[in-house]
Amino acid sequence: MEMNTIEELKERVILIGVSVSDGDDTEESLKELKELADTAGAETVGTVIQKREAVHPGTYIGKGKIEEVRAMAFGLNATGVICDDELSPAQLNNLEQELDLKVMDRTLIILDIFAAHARTSEGKIQVELAQLKYRQARLVGLRNSLSRLGGGIGTRGPGEKKLEMDRRLIKSRIAQLNRELEEVKRHREITRAQRSRNRMPVAAIVGYTNAGKSTLLNRLTGAGVLEENKLFATLDPTTRTMTLENGTRILITDTVGFIRKLPHHLVEAFKSTLEEAKYADVILHVVDASNEQMETQMYVVYDTLRRLEVGDKPILTLFNKTDREGIRTDLRDLKADQTLKISAKTGEGLSELTAALEEVLRRDKIYVERLYPFDQAGIIQLIRKEGELVSEEYTAEGIEVKAYVPRKIYEKI
Repeated sequence: MEMNTIEELKERVILIGVSVSDGDDTEESLKELKELADTAGAETVGTVIQKREAVHPGTYIGKGKIEEVRAMAFGLNATGVICDDELSPAQLNNLEQELDLKVMDRTLIILDIFAAHARTSEGKIQVELAQLKYRQARLVGLRNSLSRLGGGIGTRGPGEKKLEMDRRLIKSRIAQLNRELEEVKRHREITRAQRSRNRMPVAAIVGYTNAGKSTLLNRLTGAGVLEENKLFATLDPTTRTMTLENGTRILITDTVGFIRKLPHHLVEAFKSTLEEAKYADVILHVVDASNEQMETQMYVVYDTLRRLEVGDKPILTLFNKTDREGIRTDLRDLKADQTLKISAKTGEGLSELTAALEEVLRRDKIYVERLYPFDQAGIIQLIRKEGELVSEEYTAEGIEVKAYVPRKIYEKI
């Protein structure tokens, strides 16, 4: 029996969006949905946008558009459709019956990509939990859809076997995963407490997916994280140590990329990972300056940070990919404490970034100028370890020190 080629196995999909007002971002959202479909391994063969006052509560799109999509699918030999919003169980089932095609939505595609890219046990737990919560209400419709087409997008991770479990078993599995995630969360809290005791500052890299966060982490720390021009190329968070020019050691932690219409299942499931931003000392907000939807993407990032209850943190916005042609000159972010133009790929602007990090981290430190007798040289070692030693000069009277020290050790020196 001949093996099918990868091309033959690719799902051929039609993208469907609903525009509810003039000037909305439906077209741009569908472009992004195409990137998601590409990343998930599907081939986009057509796009349909319907202008309506509101999404159809029963079938997402109206009767006329359903007929149009059905004819288009027949003509293009499409195997399924992807809707640009999260469908309700009723919409999914009804649309599937009307089209007699596999029906997917944006949430399912994102979950599928996450399932393919999760590498660590924590990432796999989070993805499976999000998938099961999503599928719990859609079990019947998804089972019908998958049995017709025999796999493809939406079957990675827990897979078809778990889709066949009844709701009681899914509920039991969700409870088990929640317990495992609580254990992970406790471990993460212990790690954070240790960092706090060690007084090592933390910078969290956040940004829209594919903005260049992994490239930046690699450039700053040599982390060796996968860099790929795809949405959600990396999923699992990575934390590495970096030494600034003034000798300060800092932890740089990457977080999962944000995206418009980020499913609430994922925000909840990945809360423990995303909360790295909540407990960081400074936020590095990476923006793709070459993207036409830059402002929209920045809004999505800030809205997600708000949903995560990330409070009043210093924010350095890094307009990345400025080595490309045609970059706008009016780059600005009024919500940031400081903005910088960088290229994580070439290293341009990264010395200014490290200087900015030093400046931000100094805000919580106290500047001191002291003369220590030679028999108190141990204090200088404490300053060197916990603070920033600007200079030390040996004189006849003792050691003259200029330094920035954390408030926590100010009393000890």
